[in-house]
Amino acid sequence: MNRYPSWKYALLVIALFIGLVYTLPNFFGEAPAVQVSSGKATLKLDATMAPRIEQVLKQAGLKADFVQFEGNSVKARFNDLDSQRKAKDAISAALNPDPTNPSYIVALNLLSRSPSWLTSLRALPMFLGLDLRGGVYFLMQVDMKSALTKKAEALTGDIRTLLRDKNLRHAGVTRDGNSVDVRFRDRETLTAARALLQEQLPDLQWVETPDGTDTKLSGSLKPEAAKRVQDTAITQNITTLYNRVNELGTTEPVIQQQGPDRIVIQLPGVQDTARAKDIIGRTATLELRMVDGSAEASAAAAGSGPVPFGTERFTDRDGSPLIVKRDVVITGDNLSGAVQNFDGQTHEPIVSLTVDAKGARIMKDISRDNIGKRMAILLFEKGKGEVVTAPVIRGELGSQFQISGRMTAAEAADTALLLRAGSLAAPMEFIEEKTIGPSLGAENISKGFHSVLFGFAAIALFMCVYYQLFGIVSTLALGFNLLLLLGVLSMLQATLSLPGIAAIALTLGMAIDSNVLINERVREELRAGMAPQVAIHTGYERAFATILDSNVTTLIAGLALLAFGSGPVRGFAVVHCLGIITSMFSSVVFSRGLVNLWYGRQKKLKGVAIGQVWKPLADVPAVKT
Repeated sequence: MNRYPSWKYALLVIALFIGLVYTLPNFFGEAPAVQVSSGKATLKLDATMAPRIEQVLKQAGLKADFVQFEGNSVKARFNDLDSQRKAKDAISAALNPDPTNPSYIVALNLLSRSPSWLTSLRALPMFLGLDLRGGVYFLMQVDMKSALTKKAEALTGDIRTLLRDKNLRHAGVTRDGNSVDVRFRDRETLTAARALLQEQLPDLQWVETPDGTDTKLSGSLKPEAAKRVQDTAITQNITTLYNRVNELGTTEPVIQQQGPDRIVIQLPGVQDTARAKDIIGRTATLELRMVDGSAEASAAAAGSGPVPFGTERFTDRDGSPLIVKRDVVITGDNLSGAVQNFDGQTHEPIVSLTVDAKGARIMKDISRDNIGKRMAILLFEKGKGEVVTAPVIRGELGSQFQISGRMTAAEAADTALLLRAGSLAAPMEFIEEKTIGPSLGAENISKGFHSVLFGFAAIALFMCVYYQLFGIVSTLALGFNLLLLLGVLSMLQATLSLPGIAAIALTLGMAIDSNVLINERVREELRAGMAPQVAIHTGYERAFATILDSNVTTLIAGLALLAFGSGPVRGFAVVHCLGIITSMFSSVVFSRGLVNLWYGRQKKLKGVAIGQVWKPLADVPAVKT
């Protein structure tokens, strides 16, 4: 009756092992490290950088615990702070011979001291949030009106081009706020223009109104199209911010949308607020220029002659010098979109670009006269330009054209990202900022750890005294629950914050409720006169429905916090919901497994150690006098 099959015990052992392995990295602490990442938008790190850094450290007489390439950066871990500082200086000198124009960002960092066998299992510690590690916090407001105005300005130019190409005469195209007004003098032209604009610009809704002797068509973005423009602006700004905060050398920055028009930026470990604001708030611009293919330019690129007048020297993606004319063809303001795609004939990766009406006219004229020549796409940041790509013009270009040329799918996606995220889609302003010191973070960790520890000890003491052996089983189940919860959070690489620690402490108190229900139900069955084995079986079976109901209602509240909350509230909700799931498994499955292991083997069980089984006074025989 009270026996588990072998596969259930095997499942519990596996769960216990996984929880232990993935919880362990959180107890090894952190070691000083040096992180190397790209300092330029056009420079991408790969795995070949790790051996290069190892060679630099060897020449400097420094020994690292390990050097590994992970994500978009290379990290080297050391035993002490002195080695960390020396390694930073040596790596900076080797990778950035010109300190005024660094190609790589060499930053101090902290890495887990977990042994390599744990790391090889992808057993990594949880990330610590801003309130535990210290750092800077920004809340930024995105100017959505500017995004809509920018879209309206682009549509104004597109409408002029469409009407001119179809030879439809109008009395003027003007922008009024976020809408576009087109005036016509005759009904026939208005009808033809309206049909054309509705077909070519489906995102606009048109309203016809009289305007003196003329008739006016007013076009405004449909609500779903306006929302799409705003969502795109938020997404592009977040992508741009991610590119910029890499320069700060921070690990696991939190950049997320809060509400319809705000962005939260959390940079753990960063203490220089001024530098962070400078990097986050800076602007970047895109420019398209023609490559100078003259003999003088070729000589200058080869280093055997001066740079011709009206040109500049840049470096192409393959490292070769490139002589580019100073005259700008179009800027990033004319770029409407850039997406990674595949050529329909060759099936090779390409980047599809879309420009506005003004850019389309310029591209058409320039490309017609320069077929077979190269056009460079430059990204300027802090006054310094980088060549993103320099394709050859194959034919006359218009509002849509493509970049191709021996790119992998990943390189095409990166190029499209750079072109889209070279600058902010909409202006932003800082509306809140705060700095949290590392000492305060360490104090928060200590207090949070002690609150969980003391809470667990108090619960364990009460359960063991009040429920005896069943109390010990409940305590072990509670410990298994805590181990499993920390293991799951570590596997998910969650960011632990103070609200998360509060959710862990709350989970302990809520998880023990299930064991209390089970123990009291078993007591009730014993009180009713059932045999111990039957009482244990019936107690667990009947308590499960109550436990399920109570946990499901609590889980619904947690999911509501997760869906509608933000920031610390979401952090609390994530740990809270995971804690409910692990507590149900530990209190029902794990605790019953222990009880079955202890009592299930005894065929003639006369009693169980579950504390005093109080009986009603009516069941006590009366004393005769």
